[in-house]
Parts: sequence; structure tokens; C-alpha cells
Amino acid sequence: MRLLLELRPALEGHSGIPQEARLLFAGLSALEGVEVEGLIQSGNLRIAPGLPLDAAGRPRALPADERYQRLSRVIISLQQHRQMRRVVRWAHRAAYLAAAGRWAWRSLGRSPMALEGFDPTGFEDWLWRTLFDKTLPESERLRVTSLRHRLLRTPWSLAHGVGVVLSRAGAGAGYPVLDAAGADVVIAETPFPARFAPPTKLLVRYHDAVPVFLPHTIKNMALHRDMHHLALRRNVRDGAWFACVSESTRRDLLVLAPEVEARAVTVPNMVSHHYGPDERPRSLIPEIVWARKNRDAPHQGGAASMPVGNDGAAPYLLMVATVEPRKNHATLLEAWQRLRQQGNQDLQLVLVGSLGWSFDGITSLFEPWLERGALHLLHRVPATDLRLLYRHAAATICPSVSEGFDFPGVEAMRSGGVVVASDIPVHRDIFSDACLYFDAYSEEALAAVLESLVSPAAGPQRDALRARGLEIAESFTPQQVLPQWQQLLKQVVSAPAPALKRR
Repeated sequence: MRLLLELRPALEGHSGIPQEARLLFAGLSALEGVEVEGLIQSGNLRIAPGLPLDAAGRPRALPADERYQRLSRVIISLQQHRQMRRVVRWAHRAAYLAAAGRWAWRSLGRSPMALEGFDPTGFEDWLWRTLFDKTLPESERLRVTSLRHRLLRTPWSLAHGVGVVLSRAGAGAGYPVLDAAGADVVIAETPFPARFAPPTKLLVRYHDAVPVFLPHTIKNMALHRDMHHLALRRNVRDGAWFACVSESTRRDLLVLAPEVEARAVTVPNMVSHHYGPDERPRSLIPEIVWARKNRDAPHQGGAASMPVGNDGAAPYLLMVATVEPRKNHATLLEAWQRLRQQGNQDLQLVLVGSLGWSFDGITSLFEPWLERGALHLLHRVPATDLRLLYRHAAATICPSVSEGFDFPGVEAMRSGGVVVASDIPVHRDIFSDACLYFDAYSEEALAAVLESLVSPAAGPQRDALRARGLEIAESFTPQQVLPQWQQLLKQVVSAPAPALKRR
């Protein structure tokens, strides 16, 4: 079985979908009888030409000098061009516009568009540092960097944008047919803005329907909603299969596309090997907080260290999420303030995550507490430090109003932490009875739950939650999840190949 797995997210981030893409690539490539190649595409950069492929999807032989020159240019084209001179920037923009025109023209045609190849030999360091080392253990390095890749040179955002423009112009959402020769299945990490020539089948990793159901919580809301909707509808019509990250996500998908019920299966995300019980002392927490402060955040005094308590660190609540509206930081902040007013003045708040979008109103609420040193905004926290933060937090809070899966809760449970989560369907699906729940729109409800956990008499309850959390988190280890993938892939490969419809 030959698989082509989209690795675009691995280029663009650390946790969440990028982490899942790395884990899936490593996990599937280790299965017996499975050959995996990566599909490399940039979100917004046009990739230089790679190696030509033969009819079986293997790189054609080229003179060594030409091969290395081509692949070196590929690597350079995938770096951000922030230092380009003005004339070079204009040339880059012109090439980008030309690529948009070619993509649009091919969207209206019938002949499949070829992918290109990337042979890893000689470029293992770049592959490891760029794609894999943020998530995978070093023991996987030699194996994953020996695997071949294919290139889709057109930027992902441009591919989606052309489809949206053609749709708004009344031409229908146009997506070209790609030739993934030799691949039985292409696994895309979101609804994909292209089609694949039979007999190759498309399997979409469906993470959530947030762009459709909560468009007001995302950036560039109209564009992202159309990108998601149009690509999803095209994938559905082309007979794609869907691997949903939770039962809640699958239910949302079936609201949007009930016709895919027989082709939509729930396979959960995998938790990284980094997360597990950590017996290092609590006294390390202030050092972690100091080292990982977001010093670019809009506040003063944010470089102050966390106070040291009797056992090595002040008690603290933890939230791990990008600062953006859907994550519901404001409700947690209000509940935490209530707890401090009710006699828990030593209780700190630690927030881990980058500043996302539409965050000004949220961060303005943080500023007085950041200046006092009671709230700590961290970013770029490595998993080894995050694991300890999970372990020693009074609770890890997952207050989102909507999620597709919610990695931090599972990571906290796997690390031996205590979890409190908003009472939304996906949290019930994933966390089961291993956490305490509250109304996502009620700071009073969250404050009451947290008060019950930080009280001196809460020890037995906390111990029970830790023990149950470890049991639940075991369900998301690669040992439990990969067999589900193996079963789904056999089902997809054995199914009849659908005929692509013209429109």
C-alpha cells in the first residue's frame, strides 16, 4: 500500500495539526506493508522545480550536479524571503501571480497536473530540522529522513484562493486534477483544494467545522469559510473518505455532508511520546516560567518571575491555547479573579500559547495582572517543560466554546495532571469522566468547580481524576490509534475507485 501524506502543516507550526501530521507520518511509515511519502507544499510560498517523476511516481535519474542544484533551490524557496531586495520581491510577486494564472487555467482543463519529486539523500538535516524534530524523538531521525517526498509547487493559500475567486465569479469552484502516480491513497490534513486522478483515492483528515459553524471566531472569516466549504464540497463530490478526529467532529461533518456517512470514520489524534508522568520537583516551575515568558506580549513587567511557595512554586492554574476568541480565555480570567477575591490570593494563572488573531480585547484584560506578576503569558514552551507544567498545575483548564479534539487536555492527563473542561460535546467524547465540567459561558460555574479542586479537602478527588485521566489518555497513544488507521486504510483501498465528475 502506497500512501502520500500531506506535510504542509509540519512546515508551519509546533502543536495541534502540525504535531499530528508528524506523528501520523512516522506512525504509518512504520506499519508493515505500508510505504509512505510526504507531500510537501508551502502555505504561501511557491516552491522551485523539483525532480521529474516517472509513471510510477519515482524520481527520474538526473546527473548528480543537476539533482543537487534543483533540490537546493527547493529548500531555499521554502524559506521566508524577509530580506529580499525590492526588485527581487517584485519578481517573486510576479511569479506568484503567474502561478495563480496557471493554476486557474489547469482548474478549467481536463489533463492531470504532475507533481514533482524530492529525494532526501544529502538533505536529511534540512528535512529533520524543518519537518520533524519539533515532535518526533531523535530515535526516529534516520528512518523518517530516508523517506521520499513529492512536491506540490503551488502555494496552498493560492490554490484555495483561486477556487474561491472562480466560484465568486460564477465559474464554480475550480480545482485541477493532480497526478499522484503510484499512490493508492492521498491523506490530506484538511479539505483539499485539488483533485486526484483515479485510481488514487483521497482521504481527508477532518479536524473541525469551525470555519462554517463559528466563522466569527477565525481570521479572514469570509475567505476561510469559503475555502473550507468549497474544498469540502468538491472532496465530497469526488468520493473522498473522511477520518474525523472525534465523534463530535464526525457529527458536524454529517450535518454539512450527510451523503458521506458510509465514508466518514472516527480515528482520534495521537498523543506525543513527550507526555507522561514527570517526577522532577515542583521547584523547577518558577525557572520554566521565567525562561518561557512572551516578552513581545503587550504588557509591562511581564519578565517578572513566578513567586516561590512553600513547596517550591506558587499554586497555579494552567491553560494551553492560542490567544484567540474561540479559546475563551476571558471566562477563565474572570473565574480566576473570583477565586483570588474569595481567599486564594496566592493562586497564579499561567497561559501558554502564541498570540493568534482578534486578541486585543483579550490581552487588554491580561495587562493589569501581568504587571502585578500574578498572570504569566508564555510561548515556545518545549514539551519537556510543558509536561512539568501540566503535572504540577492545580488544574489544566480547557474552556473553549468549540473544539475538534483538544490536545492539551489529553496531554495533561497523560502527564498526570488534573483537567477541568467546558461542557461541550467534543470534551465529553474525548475526556469522558476523567475531568470536571462547567458551562463554557459561566465564570461562576467555572469558579465553583475550581474552588472545589483547590480546597484543602480536595486531595482524594484530585487523585481520582489523575488516575482516571491516565486511563483515558492511554486510548490516544500510537499503540491504540495506529491499528485504527490500518483498518481504515484497508477499507479505503479495497473500495471501488469513484469516477471524477467534471463539475
